[in-house]
Amino acid sequence: MSMRTQALGLGYYLPERILTNQELEKMVDTSDQWIVERTGIRERHIVGPGEKNSDLSVEAARRALQDAKLDPLQLDLIIVATASPDMPFPSTACILQALLGAKNAAAFDLAAGCTGFVYAMTVAEKFLLSPDYNYILVVGCDVVSSVIDYTDRNTCILFGDGAGAMVFGKSEGKCGILSTKIGADGTGGQLLYMPAGGSALPATHETVEKRLHYLRMNGNEIFKFATKIVAEVSQELLEKAGLTYDDIDLFVPHQANLRIILSAMRRMKLPPEKVAINLDHCGNISAGSIPVALAQYLEKYSLKSGANILMVAFGTGLTYGGAVLRWGRD
Repeated sequence: MSMRTQALGLGYYLPERILTNQELEKMVDTSDQWIVERTGIRERHIVGPGEKNSDLSVEAARRALQDAKLDPLQLDLIIVATASPDMPFPSTACILQALLGAKNAAAFDLAAGCTGFVYAMTVAEKFLLSPDYNYILVVGCDVVSSVIDYTDRNTCILFGDGAGAMVFGKSEGKCGILSTKIGADGTGGQLLYMPAGGSALPATHETVEKRLHYLRMNGNEIFKFATKIVAEVSQELLEKAGLTYDDIDLFVPHQANLRIILSAMRRMKLPPEKVAINLDHCGNISAGSIPVALAQYLEKYSLKSGANILMVAFGTGLTYGGAVLRWGRD
């Protein structure tokens, strides 16, 4: 039996503060009906004053480690997938390492937007093929509210904050990651970006006044890209794993828009009970989207050992990717 990368523990954390569609109606020219019909979102969790990425990440990480029954000192590597770190440097992963007391772990951040978690999963899998690594913590966390312009009705309705974490280890059994796929189309970089704050446009009075430190998005083009790429990635992942749509026990899509998810469900002929959807009360948590959706699904429903989970995401870059994970620990 060949070595696999197995999920050993799962945890998530959402900020206590909730921003509803009714509250957004008072902030921008929109309505609850308009938001629900076009996105499926009714509310989202938003950080409170002073609450930052590492605060969310450490709570999700502690819960994942507890679920895995591991001590932080056993970790060899920590990867935090995020587009909204505490600060440009040091990495949020290094901050998290200190908070956890995981002094034996290397640590770095990975920036792939909403695809960040599946990118980080894929990287963790490759590290675990090495004899030097036994346990890796992967965190997907974004505080998207920190880069949202709450005067822009096209973007402020979509995003929420949160963190999801998984601990991965090695297994020679049947459970674990069966296939992964990551990719990018850099020609679409201007479809979802934040103009200022980097070396291209360092912070100045002018960049702040022009509101260049907020997320900007071409929603229509992202929608077209997403519906196409989710289909392509899903098919490739299943072929690599030697599975068909009939073999899927749970589909965990990126929680960006309900219409994109429903389109994928129709194509795969998946019933609602086989799809993890938390979009209505979480919105788009970017890199935290998939692990939080999976964790919340498992709070309500059980998955038998050996169940096949298909995860697919897309995001800024433009990036895309996914994984097929056979659930269970053996």
